[in-house]
Amino acid sequence: MANYPVEAIRTVALVGQGDSGKTSLAEALLHRSGAIGSMGSLERGDTVCDFDPMEREYRHSLASALAHCSYAGAEINLIDTPGFPDFIGQAIAALAAVETALVVVNAQSGIELTTRRMMTLASERGLCRLLVVNKIDAERVDLPGLLADLRETFGREVLPLNLPAEGASRVVDCFFNPAGVADFSSVQDAHQALVDQVVEVDEELMARYLEHGEISPEELHEPFERALREGHLIPLCFVSARSGAGVGELLDILARLAPNPSEGNPPLFLKGDGEDAQPFRSEPDPQAHVLAHVFKVVMDPFVGKLGIFRVHQGTLQRDMQLFVGDGRKPFKLGHLLRLQGKRHEEVVQLIPGDFGALTKVDEVEFDVVLHDSHDEDQIRLKPLDFPAPMLGLAIEARRRGDEQRIAEVLARLQAEDPCVKLDYHPATQETVLRGMGELHLRYLLDRLAGNYKLEVETRPPRVPYRETITRPAEGHSRHKKQTGGAGQFGEVFLRVEPLPRGAGFEFVDEVKGGVIPSQFILSVEKGVRSVLDSGPLAGYPVADVKVTVYDGKSHPVDSKDVAFQAAGRKAMLDGLRAAGCIALEPIVTIEVTAPEARLGDITTDLIGRRGQVLGTESLSQGVALIRGQVPLAELEGYAGRLKSITAGQGAYGMLLSHYNNVPQEVQQRLASAYKAVQEED
Repeated sequence: MANYPVEAIRTVALVGQGDSGKTSLAEALLHRSGAIGSMGSLERGDTVCDFDPMEREYRHSLASALAHCSYAGAEINLIDTPGFPDFIGQAIAALAAVETALVVVNAQSGIELTTRRMMTLASERGLCRLLVVNKIDAERVDLPGLLADLRETFGREVLPLNLPAEGASRVVDCFFNPAGVADFSSVQDAHQALVDQVVEVDEELMARYLEHGEISPEELHEPFERALREGHLIPLCFVSARSGAGVGELLDILARLAPNPSEGNPPLFLKGDGEDAQPFRSEPDPQAHVLAHVFKVVMDPFVGKLGIFRVHQGTLQRDMQLFVGDGRKPFKLGHLLRLQGKRHEEVVQLIPGDFGALTKVDEVEFDVVLHDSHDEDQIRLKPLDFPAPMLGLAIEARRRGDEQRIAEVLARLQAEDPCVKLDYHPATQETVLRGMGELHLRYLLDRLAGNYKLEVETRPPRVPYRETITRPAEGHSRHKKQTGGAGQFGEVFLRVEPLPRGAGFEFVDEVKGGVIPSQFILSVEKGVRSVLDSGPLAGYPVADVKVTVYDGKSHPVDSKDVAFQAAGRKAMLDGLRAAGCIALEPIVTIEVTAPEARLGDITTDLIGRRGQVLGTESLSQGVALIRGQVPLAELEGYAGRLKSITAGQGAYGMLLSHYNNVPQEVQQRLASAYKAVQEED
């Protein structure tokens, strides 16, 4: 039985740029709280959260990991997340499971790409945010300058809860202590700024503060939580995971000031489907119906599929029956686990705010909701905004006979990581493994070879172009076939019209008088949709097209589903050929962080790749951010080029922005290549 109430629980995700020291900080927190007897190290590969052999080899986190500790009456549940952009999907998924995001900043590197991204994502999810500046005792750090940069970047809401003291060998509290001596700034001024900021959310308290001039920290607890929830306050703490400076103080802040499940903003649940879905408020009540959300799936080689979840409502108990999503058939919760790194601890119950895991339930997938009553059917969490995996490799088995097993393993990798995608392009017969970057793909291939002993051949895939039309046109087809017995007959007239970019596909039925019987309209639509996978120009998917079926003919005996599917397909092809098909290419938004001295070289390189530079921004300590848009086809090998330009100090991330017309010479090349393939066939 849990020996702590919901009010004692704190849920925290450590997020931020790679090499900011999140795993070392998690290790320091666990050690200082007494959860582990001695600290592990990344060099030895024996930390609680980086336990995978490949993490020891890569020397950084590759997947999120769970741990927990008790401190000063609080039960602190931690998620340590990867920080490199290639593995950001694991960090984004963790945001669905916590009340507080600890955004860790490397004191030497300052504000980096992932720092900004995680601050934005955490704000969009309504999480309380706490900035943690780590490595404060490292060489060549400018802590006053970094504090100023953080306030300039993220707003005046960023205020220090403590400040370094005695040469960054310790920190001094600025919230509970109204005075003290720090290495820079003034503890008294920092305390005053915190109080001034917090009382702004409570008019009555602010009036009393202005009248009497003093408010005790105990009176500030509720408005402090409210300021966190509203983003009116973003506390900042200084620590050194290596020396331990500030680690005890950070634990104290989590125990005394971080929100419990009843104090944070409620999770963003929805009930219903599509546009009819309505917000649903879960209650962190142990007596209510169970609601738990699966935010991570692991394919463990020893225990099988492991579904890792956060309990939001009710109490999970061993041997109880649960439903998965809208499933009608319950399963029995045979084993209920709590995770401490790689160690599985069996428990008998979990309450709201707890993290848990269950095994050997095939229906459990990433992002599903577990519940114990059909009253909670159709409840799901508001979708997380994952970046699209744009970098891909076409893969095929090196050994004959491995194809089926490779497909099964790739499906497992996709189930574990929301930023892994498998595509099959029928026109090229390519299976494409897509990830966030070269490092991400190398990790996935290393897992195939190392964990599963599978060898694959890889090559660059075709760029995911699309096709669309430039003008309205009409299409017509009569499908007539007589085979001696019952024949086949169907005739279709339709119009095709271009839609705005990104609108997708629209099918409209304007048939009058039953000339195409209603039961065959769906058959026509199936035939039309079958063309969308492979357009007539270059064999790429067709997008942004409206199709209106307005006339046709049928036969009382010979008309059937297959006839109208064939007629619909041929009429669609006829219409597309007359509508001026063009090719579209994916345009990605790219953000590059690099030394300011290399700014000119990077912008020149992007422009040479048919890119457009949208703007540049000076970040901290001589680092610049370049934003631009570039055709995805032009970014092949960009990681190596950026590494060469910046001597390994540059990093980039990209997201799909939109599709745009390809240049005429590119379209001619695509069409010629497709024509050559068709002639060979």
